[in-house]
Amino acid sequence: MSSHADTLHAQPGPATAGAIAARLDRLPATRTIWKFVVLLSLGFFFELYDLLYSGYVAPGIVKSGILTSTTAGLFGMTGVASFIASLFAGLFIGTISCGFLADRFGRRAIFTYSLLFYTAANLIMAFQTTATGLNFWRFMAGLGIGVELVTIGTYISELVPKQIRGRAFACEQTVGFLSVPVVAFLSYLLVPRKPLGIDGWRWVVIIGAHGAVFVWFIRRALPESPRWLAQHGKLTEADRVLSKLEATVAKEYGAPLPAPLAPASVITGGSFCDMWVAPYGKRATMMIIFNIFQTVGFYGFANWVPTLLIKQGITVTTSLMYSSIIAIAAPIGPMIGLWIADKFERRTMIVAAAALIMVCGLVFSQVSGGMLLIAMGVGLTLANNIMSYSFHAYQTELFPTGIRARAVGFVYSWSRLSAIFTSFLIAGLLKQFGTTGVFVFIAVAMLVVMAAIGFMGPRTRDLALEQISR
Repeated sequence: MSSHADTLHAQPGPATAGAIAARLDRLPATRTIWKFVVLLSLGFFFELYDLLYSGYVAPGIVKSGILTSTTAGLFGMTGVASFIASLFAGLFIGTISCGFLADRFGRRAIFTYSLLFYTAANLIMAFQTTATGLNFWRFMAGLGIGVELVTIGTYISELVPKQIRGRAFACEQTVGFLSVPVVAFLSYLLVPRKPLGIDGWRWVVIIGAHGAVFVWFIRRALPESPRWLAQHGKLTEADRVLSKLEATVAKEYGAPLPAPLAPASVITGGSFCDMWVAPYGKRATMMIIFNIFQTVGFYGFANWVPTLLIKQGITVTTSLMYSSIIAIAAPIGPMIGLWIADKFERRTMIVAAAALIMVCGLVFSQVSGGMLLIAMGVGLTLANNIMSYSFHAYQTELFPTGIRARAVGFVYSWSRLSAIFTSFLIAGLLKQFGTTGVFVFIAVAMLVVMAAIGFMGPRTRDLALEQISR
């Protein structure tokens, strides 16, 4: 049992990993806790900017003559699909083979260096003049973004107390998805033009590289995850980091901190094989199925919005304007989550969002009027982003600290692999069957998502990470 000293903001000596976790989960959600979430969310903002500008700059790259909108063969490497697929190939390798880096070297270090890596790759990509150069550096950027995606989610889940875990991910996604209207609006302003004689799409990419300027300031204000430190036997350091946090939170709270619950047993082990023992094997299988199919709905729309609108008979400039309007809804979905994320089970939110994606997508494919197209686009965007914050929180909750980043990276990597082939499939469906074919494909994928999570998903709301692990 924890001593009375746990109710204060200091520990008289090295703690256990279970006690560290119990002390973290009892913390009130004060200004400092939310500051950590917002700082990590700013990292996610730049990450999503780089991840999601593909669809918005694609018309400009086509206009510059580097890529074509479609390709003669299914896997042609000179079309927009190859540009999108290069990103997801990098994301796949980054998540499946490098997720362990955050488990081995710490959340804080990998958060910093993966962001700097993909920022540099994108900056180099902005000056490429051939399809090969463009695709190669987009692939390299994908490597860094893949590692960063895994690290940020893991970092947030371990830093915040259990009662706000859902809202913390909603905050992360709200701040992150503010990048969507930003990149869409910048694309609307710049892509059709050549400021200073430089293609507008290149300016959109270069502007995103400013994330590197902010990352050092973000890094200095973030502590390492006490859970990660304790898991790696660095109990004295974990206690020091947590004691400092407890002192700050107690001061902001204005009262003695609540007593922690009895320390939970902490699952040890950090190898790939540990991911397949019960109950994690079933959870990993569920999330692999989910990630393969959720990508179809999310990126099948997000990366193809301007192109889908053009296929509906809208001009390039007007499609970018419509895309910008639709993109304004991107942060609204997770913003709603700031109120509802911890009131409903994560699995319930995922299933409901998938159903809404299916309905809005099918209607989108059958209309051509500007207002109705925008309305269905907004509905798709809201549903996709509600599902996004829900599943990012969910998959970090399902695995223990020792393998969290590795497991999340592995299951999430299947969405990257799926996206590679989805890009080419959607290009082919769009060419042969128009937008109707694309959204029937998306609807079928959402049915699989609903079945996998609805029938296989455990509950996680308001439970300690250690309790979910058991």
